[in-house]
Amino acid sequence: MELGEGIKKILLAGIGTAAVTAEKSKEVLDELVKKGELTVEQGKVLNQELKHNIKESVKKNVNVTLKPSNPDELKEVLGKMTPDQLAALKEQISKMQAKDVDAEETAEEEEEAEEVEEAKEEYEDDPQE
Repeated sequence: MELGEGIKKILLAGIGTAAVTAEKSKEVLDELVKKGELTVEQGKVLNQELKHNIKESVKKNVNVTLKPSNPDELKEVLGKMTPDQLAALKEQISKMQAKDVDAEETAEEEEEAEEVEEAKEEYEDDPQE
């Protein structure tokens, strides 16, 4: 089974769970309306709140991570991203590149400092040269 199919199945299972929960909550609310414990209008409002809460819960708790195994899969994933997601990705890449540049500059500076220190030690050991 491919990675994409597995993720798809997990996502569909989460959506299915949310759908079943929504259906069951509607049944419970309908039963309460029949018994007269809730008005129809209150039932509709509660059902909408439950649906909204379920959607928020799914958004917060269902996190799909894709790891493209080749450039074509990467292009496909990038093609499905929203402009906001692409902007966030670009910002993250820029930060990572800046860290890499800083690390390279620091390494070069440390290397130069070591060379200067070695040269000083050599001079102090044998100032005649």
